[in-house]
Parts: sequence; C-alpha cells; structure tokens
Amino acid sequence: MTPPHNSAIWVSELNARPEIRSAFPRSAVRFYDTTLRDGEQTVGVVLSPQQKLEIARQLDGLGVSRIEAGFPRVSADDAEAIQLMLKAGLRAELWGFSRAVQADVEELVRLGLRASVIEAPTSDIKLHAYGISRDEVLTRVHNAVSFAKRSAIRVAFFAVDGTRTDPEFLKKVYLAALEAGAAEIVVVDTIGACGPEAVEYLIGHVRQWIGSGIPIPVLSPLSEPVPPGSKGPSTAWGSAQATRTSAKSLSPSAVFTTFPSPLTLPRFAGSLNLFSAPAVTRSNLGSPPSAKTSSCAKAAPSPANFTSPRPSSHFLPTWSAHGDKLF
Repeated sequence: MTPPHNSAIWVSELNARPEIRSAFPRSAVRFYDTTLRDGEQTVGVVLSPQQKLEIARQLDGLGVSRIEAGFPRVSADDAEAIQLMLKAGLRAELWGFSRAVQADVEELVRLGLRASVIEAPTSDIKLHAYGISRDEVLTRVHNAVSFAKRSAIRVAFFAVDGTRTDPEFLKKVYLAALEAGAAEIVVVDTIGACGPEAVEYLIGHVRQWIGSGIPIPVLSPLSEPVPPGSKGPSTAWGSAQATRTSAKSLSPSAVFTTFPSPLTLPRFAGSLNLFSAPAVTRSNLGSPPSAKTSSCAKAAPSPANFTSPRPSSHFLPTWSAHGDKLF
C-alpha cells in the first residue's frame, strides 16, 4: 500500500491509493479557513490578537489558501490581529469579513485588506427575523459591494442561508452582487440543511445563472460543534462530496470553504489530507504542505491556553454595537 503523502497527519493510508485518488477531479481543492472569526464563536473560546496570529501561522503552514482574519468593524482585537497578520509575511491570502454595510467595508479599507466576504441574509426566515425586505437587501448588497470594488477590495458575496432561499430571489441577489462588482459568488449551506445531492443541484443552477467565468466557493460547516443527535457532520462531509463531484460546475476555481473551530484544528489537519487529491494548493502560489510544516497542527492552542470565557452576551451585541440595524 502506498504510504500517505503526510505521515504526520493520522489518516487512513487508503486515502493515498491510486484507485481512490484517481476518482478526484484534476483541479485543485483549496481551503478557506474561518477559525479566527467563526471559530471564536465556540462557547468559552476568546482569542487574543497574538493567539490569532499564531493560529494564522499554523494554518499558513498547513497550506490553507485563504484565512479569514476577522470581523474588525465589531472587534478592536480583530483589527489588531489583522494588523499583526498583515506584517507577518504569510503566504495565504488574508480575507476580511463584512456585512453589506458600508461602514464595515470602510474598516477593511482602513486596515489595508484587499479581499473580503460581504454577506447578506437572503432567506425569508432570516429576513423576517431581521425585519428587512428583499428590496432593502438588494440595495444594501449593491451599495456595499460597489463601494468595496471602488476601494480595490476583491469581494466574495455570501448569501446567508442560501439553501433555504427562494431560488428566484437567490438568483436575483447573486446577479445584483455581480453587477455591483463581486468577483466570486459563494454557495452557502449556513445551517447544514442540504444533503449532498441538493448541494450539487444548487451549484449547477448557480453556474447557469452566473456564467462560466466566476469562481463559486462552497461553504459547509466542516468542524463546528453540533448538538447531540444532529446530522450536521454527515451533512458537512456530504457537502464536501458534492463539491468534489461538482468540480466541473465550480471551475475555474474549486474552493471548499470551512468553519473549523480552533479546538478542533488537529482534526482539521487530517481533513486536509483527506481532500488533497490530487493536491491541496494555495490560490496564489505553492504546492501541498510538507510533513514538516503540516505537523505544526499538533501545536494548536489547547483550551487551557485560551483566556477565560466572556459572558455569553459578548457574542450577540456585536451585530449592533455601532447602532446598525441587525444585518
């Protein structure tokens, strides 16, 4: 049996067999990691700017193509961490995070980030919860994305709860984002509501809507904590399978986006090897990570290294800390 490409990562040697690897598309599968934002939403996890820099270095060593550095508009610590990362000479692309709110994008501009997710809720369930209309969503998307484009920020537009959105409205929002200047359209299964066949179906339709030249990253919560009895993990891995089998629709850029918690970073390292056939590469430069660099995942911060938990209320006011309407 052929040994695994990276013996420092404890996954089955079966993954390296030619008959297994040959079934994967020849296009690379790349990773967009959101540990530094969504990972910190794990209950009891609060990371200092220096800890975020260390995790970013470890992710960079693993070969992660894109690192979502934080949500600086609502967190001074995130802004500081982003400044540290920008000075660290990482090979991975650093991405910011923004709602479809111009002030969020202005903070990205101030920090010097050159790429960001811009998100907006699109399902009727979310719109009802936030008290906004479909027309208001379209206006916000246009204003935020066009401002980012004018500010030389590459935008990946992110339709929150996209898999539970009316398809005709989802199409309308995606096309509005492209018209405003978005460079990528993200297919988002926010709560893991779709099986792999449904994800594949949606990806195919999105490709028809937006044409052949626009990258389609796919988001699925690969490693987020899941309530007991939930089918979340199987849905996430199923979405990975759908991403793999839909590579033709994802072309020219197959990017599998993930939500690994910092507490599960070593497990995430294993997933890199599982999905690396034929290669896990950076989108800008590089080759699959070596065993030496990938082994750094063992040094992921343990719970004992995190600062003490903030009250649970810390996680909610961030959405309205600046007086914005919830979005």
